Amino acid sequence: MNAVADALAYRRERIRVRGTVQGVGFRPTVWCLAREMGVRGHALNDGDGVLIDAWAAPHVLDAFVQRIERDAPPLARIRSVERSPETTEDEEAPASFTIDASASSEGRTDIAPDAATCPRCVAETMDPFSRRYRYPFTNCTHCGPRLSIIREIPYDRATTSMADYVLCTDCQTEYEDPADRRFHAQPIACHACGPRARLVRTDGRVVCLDTLTQLDDVDAAGNLILKGEIVAIKGLGGYHLACDARNEQAVTRLRERKRRYDKPFALMAPNGEMVGRYCTVSVQERAALEGPEAPIMVLRARADSGLASAVAPGQRTLGVMLPYTPLHHMLLKRFKAPVVMTSGNLSDEPQCTDNDEAMQRLRPICDFALVHDRAIENRVDDSVARVVDGEVRVLRRARGYAPAPIELPVGFEHHRSVLAMGGDLKSTFCVVDGPRAILSQHIGDLHEATTLEAYQRSLALYEGLFEHAPSHVVLDQHPEYMSTKTGLERAEREGLGVLRAQHHHAHIAACLGENGWPLDGGPVLGVAMDGLGLGADGALWGGEFLLGDYTSVERLGTMKSVALLGGEQAMHEPWRNTYAHIVAQMGWGVFHMNFNELELHQYLEGKPLVALNAMLAQGTNAPLASSCGRLFDAVAAAMGVCREHVSYEGQAAVELEALVDEQCLLHESDQLAYPFTLPREQGKGLPYLEPLGMWNALLGDLILKTPVPVMAARFHKGLARAIAHAVRILATRDEERYVHHVALSGGVFQNAVLLEQVSSRLKAQDFTVLTHRHVPSNDGGLSFGQALIGLAQLQQPRQGEQ
Repeated sequence: MNAVADALAYRRERIRVRGTVQGVGFRPTVWCLAREMGVRGHALNDGDGVLIDAWAAPHVLDAFVQRIERDAPPLARIRSVERSPETTEDEEAPASFTIDASASSEGRTDIAPDAATCPRCVAETMDPFSRRYRYPFTNCTHCGPRLSIIREIPYDRATTSMADYVLCTDCQTEYEDPADRRFHAQPIACHACGPRARLVRTDGRVVCLDTLTQLDDVDAAGNLILKGEIVAIKGLGGYHLACDARNEQAVTRLRERKRRYDKPFALMAPNGEMVGRYCTVSVQERAALEGPEAPIMVLRARADSGLASAVAPGQRTLGVMLPYTPLHHMLLKRFKAPVVMTSGNLSDEPQCTDNDEAMQRLRPICDFALVHDRAIENRVDDSVARVVDGEVRVLRRARGYAPAPIELPVGFEHHRSVLAMGGDLKSTFCVVDGPRAILSQHIGDLHEATTLEAYQRSLALYEGLFEHAPSHVVLDQHPEYMSTKTGLERAEREGLGVLRAQHHHAHIAACLGENGWPLDGGPVLGVAMDGLGLGADGALWGGEFLLGDYTSVERLGTMKSVALLGGEQAMHEPWRNTYAHIVAQMGWGVFHMNFNELELHQYLEGKPLVALNAMLAQGTNAPLASSCGRLFDAVAAAMGVCREHVSYEGQAAVELEALVDEQCLLHESDQLAYPFTLPREQGKGLPYLEPLGMWNALLGDLILKTPVPVMAARFHKGLARAIAHAVRILATRDEERYVHHVALSGGVFQNAVLLEQVSSRLKAQDFTVLTHRHVPSNDGGLSFGQALIGLAQLQQPRQGEQ
């Protein structure tokens, strides 16, 4: 073929692929496609992703790029593919297609989250003829650890906790073979060269394996669980505590020792079929359970499950996950029922990750531990998700999801680097540098000193991994948040700019951001139903109707403000909110006159009313708050649900939701839903949801001895009606609707009944409803919203910056 024919036959293109394309088997996939399609050239990793130099006929190159996008490996997330024709005059086409060594260059690529074991690795682990039979750390480029083992970039074996394990000949061959699915899979190992699991006693005494198993330490641990023991299990991102979910004594013992008295335990079932025996599972839920993220799915429990009642007291749902490592698959191989698999810690403390730490901290809880010698560099909790209103919604974003990037909406292209510090509860942080945001995994509540240390360690790690050097920090307005104090100290130490984001504005911004709402998209009506946050006027907010966008919001309406009797104590003792609401709505005298026959009246009379009234009169330790979360507490306590105290945040609301009578919810007339009105505050003229009618109806139902599930349904329907009505009124000016999009956010909207009721009622009024799916609606998503607000402020110079 002459030169002209050559030029016609081959064209050279440089193909740049950005996204999560390193450490996921992307280059081997490209190599296989090139070999199959007769494309010559080479591919390499660099700081911006994967760079491909390809020679082929034009129509072949077109097909090649289409196949790259279509046949990308399971864990790859392609953000963009850019094609640049190159001249071939001075360079001949290579004889074949090769994978070149990685190039060092400035830039940013993504780090894949940890992924559940793929079906092929599970099959190998369970195959007696495989060299990885019952190897607890089997993995390939399609699955296995990533974030939990990385120490620094580039993502290479030497920069992970696998660095100390030298590959054996067989593993080395797989590692170097582009046709093998373990090509450049950094964590690969086998019995000959990799980490090992072993069963130990937490008191240091010797374990006699022969009495427990004829297989291995993992099987022995399973037998101990079947015998009623609590066993600590070192997993992917931390320790779990496991026991037989059918064994009432074991589950109760675990609750007592862990000091987790009410919050539901998560379960792990061996496979999807078994989950179906204990829960109703839709196709969508099954797909989420079996996906690479493998979250804990909140599922409807079957009534006759046979599980210990202590697994999920007061709930109609169970949190269930499937095994997501070979170790878990091996452990549960012979189980005929789920096991409790809850975080390995004392209540409110962070999950243990280190073996020595686990032996010390978990010894009071369990006698045995299944440990291994692959270090967990980064603590990563299990994620939690739930299907609500037809969508899988992430309630806790951690393993499987973090640190996958979130694309920023149109308008945020200006490359400003910010660090958003999040809140104090369910804390996360968010780093932004360029066109995407990296939201950290769920870390926990920063009031606990060890959790704050974990937050700071994770922050340092992320900034190293993503080479992040912020110019500004974005903080919640609350000066006492540990996240705020930590951010301020950082800003002062490094001379960074400081930006502030109001708590509920950040919730709405997070919802807008994950829905791709453009920076110049105009205002929406944001409905933030939440616990507490510091408002723009210095008061405590928590149930807000906000008109605005990323840059600013206007408070159009709110819930009625009611005193938090005892301040923070009101969050732990729901009856305080009941009393405060009754006094605020009708006064104790009217309540005494009309409802003194109620058991609730007698209960409240037994409280120190003189002291409480003095607090209300003097405003001492009784700040006003427009909190929707505390309204739920007050209503639940009035009905006798979690009245005296709660042991975890949101418990009263969670249990009230679980009690809702579905027949009543779906079929009873709206006329019986508890009514709210929408008057205006004296002086300010601000519309607010007035719950006096709701309280009169609820107390009347108590006199009539109406079943609590019916009352719970009427309350949810009434509140949903009130929110939808308020939106319609507030979105109308001069008899015309001027805003058509509504964003629903805040922790209260993790209540599935309320979210579905509000959403359906708004859609029926022709509103477009934006809700959370990938970012939690609670404070776990706060830092993402803060980051967007900060970026928006920076695009308006001299606004918002100190």
